[in-house]
Amino acid sequence: MKVGVVGAGVMGTGVAQCFAAAGHDVVVADADPRALARGPEGIRTGLRMAALLGSRPPAGTGDRIRWTGRLEDLGGSEFVVECAAERLALKEKLFAELDGLCPVATVLASCTSAVPIGRLAAATGRADRVIGTHFMNPAPLKDTVEVVRAATTGEETLRTTTDVLAGLGKRAIVVADGPGFVANRVLMATINEAIATVGDGIADAGTVDRVFETCFGHAMGPLRTADLIGLDVILDTLVVLLECTGQPMYRPCPLLTELVGTGRLGRKTGRGLHSYPA
Repeated sequence: MKVGVVGAGVMGTGVAQCFAAAGHDVVVADADPRALARGPEGIRTGLRMAALLGSRPPAGTGDRIRWTGRLEDLGGSEFVVECAAERLALKEKLFAELDGLCPVATVLASCTSAVPIGRLAAATGRADRVIGTHFMNPAPLKDTVEVVRAATTGEETLRTTTDVLAGLGKRAIVVADGPGFVANRVLMATINEAIATVGDGIADAGTVDRVFETCFGHAMGPLRTADLIGLDVILDTLVVLLECTGQPMYRPCPLLTELVGTGRLGRKTGRGLHSYPA
């Protein structure tokens, strides 16, 4: 199957690796030349990590991925996963363009963190073929995908999507549509409040994470989770949730805005709420 991926960032490259490792031919499109230049190295790093953890992707996995700056090159795809930046207007524009480029049978999926799938479906003429596939980060190492079914998503689209994910070795948990779905409706409010707790001087980041890890048994506290996701992604997701729900708990706290403004984005920059020496 020919698979299209929109976006050559962390999630896009991770999703592309998942499909290529399962034997699919993948085309990754991104208008940013810098993202395209980083993409192949991201795949090589992901494959090395998988090997270190005992998973041996088939030989030639990286060779099944093609990189392009033209969205038009996704035109022949049978399944498309959009992994662009978490901005509502951008995603609506991309879905409208993909609708005009791809065959009518193509499923258009979004890896959005929070944008209601119904909003993206409404930008197309194939609402029944639009669905959410919320892969977790890092995509190649997470075995579960939150699948979001909008009111307009067809039974065939849901079945196709869950079958495709099963072929990648992923379990699908199907949820109904709504801003943030299940995972980020809860997680983003928690992360935002955890960062505010640090900003208010109640505890440092390490202490906040230890409370969640030792008292609640979480494998990773909310602030290390935020650093892994990327604080810029957290900020963008909260903005979408605030716009779509109007709920003040999603208003980004001052410390988060300050960290992103100074380039402290988490693991990818070496420093966020925690530090990550090279």
